[in-house]
Amino acid sequence: LIRKRAMGSQMADALIERTTAVIGISTRPGTTFSATGEVITFEGFLKAYAESKDDEDQPADGESSFSRGLPPLSVGQNLPLQTLTATERFSSPPARYTEASLVKKLEEMGIGRPSTYAPTISVVQKRGYVEKDSREGKERKIYALALVGDEVKTEQRAETYGADKAKLFPTDTALVVTDFLVDHFPAIVDFQFTAKVEDEFDQIANGREDWGHMLAGFYEPFHASVERGQDIERSTLSSTREIGLHPETGEKITARLGKYGPYVALGDTEGETKPAYANLRKGMFIETITLEEALDLFKLPRVVGEFEDKAMTAALGRFGPYIRHDSKFYSLTKEQDPHTITGEEAVVLIEAKRKADAERLIKTFDENPEIQILNGRFGPYIVAGKKNVKIPKGEEPTELTLERCLELAAATPDKPAKGGRFGKKAAAEKPA
Repeated sequence: LIRKRAMGSQMADALIERTTAVIGISTRPGTTFSATGEVITFEGFLKAYAESKDDEDQPADGESSFSRGLPPLSVGQNLPLQTLTATERFSSPPARYTEASLVKKLEEMGIGRPSTYAPTISVVQKRGYVEKDSREGKERKIYALALVGDEVKTEQRAETYGADKAKLFPTDTALVVTDFLVDHFPAIVDFQFTAKVEDEFDQIANGREDWGHMLAGFYEPFHASVERGQDIERSTLSSTREIGLHPETGEKITARLGKYGPYVALGDTEGETKPAYANLRKGMFIETITLEEALDLFKLPRVVGEFEDKAMTAALGRFGPYIRHDSKFYSLTKEQDPHTITGEEAVVLIEAKRKADAERLIKTFDENPEIQILNGRFGPYIVAGKKNVKIPKGEEPTELTLERCLELAAATPDKPAKGGRFGKKAAAEKPA
């Protein structure tokens, strides 16, 4: 390939003759069809390689990948209709960015510098505004019509749309943050502002502008915007998308971002009647969830059956789907769906969890239920309230007494408080 390209770079341009035939319709004056054909009149560098076919099978001898000639035609010639086809098409949205295409876009808009491109893309991913992901496409039906003679034939086909591989996707958090910044800091997030600041940096570097004057011109209006932002109600920041109306009740269904993630609401959130809520499942997003998907979410929680004279309920929680039975929760496996799980499958799930818990529990003490001896991932250990206590080597877990467990727990220091590498700093004592 390198050799062919090197040879082609020293050769003359190819000459291609393009012909367009305009075909009128006798029954519809003013409406035309067009057909375009290309014929190579001088191969030039194409003799060495065809750019669009470098990594594909080369055409047969005497053919060219650029040759798509029209049949012999003459002006005014009658062309009897043999077959006419019409295929349903959907327009495609702009392609999502990859790291490379995003950098290219930043360069075109004059935003940032080569040294800031990689950190910028890294930061928005670390902060959860953007995630790199591959998503499977969805299938939809399209129709194709064919007119052959006087007969119209209809054919239904399937096409996949929306598939993306290794692309950058905005998260629901990013949508809320972007709306907030556009509403309250429009000058800061304006593309021209960033490009203008880059030019001012260049002026400062060349000694044509004072950096203090430039910072003062930016900081004063920016600080005023921040001060105004302190009084903004948190409830106004939630991104809301109206999905549609419930087909039976006519109530409005909206998708929102809450404290614990995205969810859908059925009903008026400001009305007297409390609306129904349902968390979005993994892979669902506020910007793309459909009405049918939202309606499925409101089918939960659902009773799947009874076990030991108590109901088993399938539901979707913050940490995923689960079965609730006798005030206890049992997480579903990746293969199980809360919308389709049966009562028999739920019983198997509950019994498997009970068996695993029984094997994990080594010893308990009736006089102090907070003390337990469990078998964990790294071996037996003692649970004393919220504290995990290591069992010294040489001591048999089944023979430990309650007094010995309390003694080991007292000798084990509490975990440091969260809030940094060294925990929260103690409050400074007031002077006497």
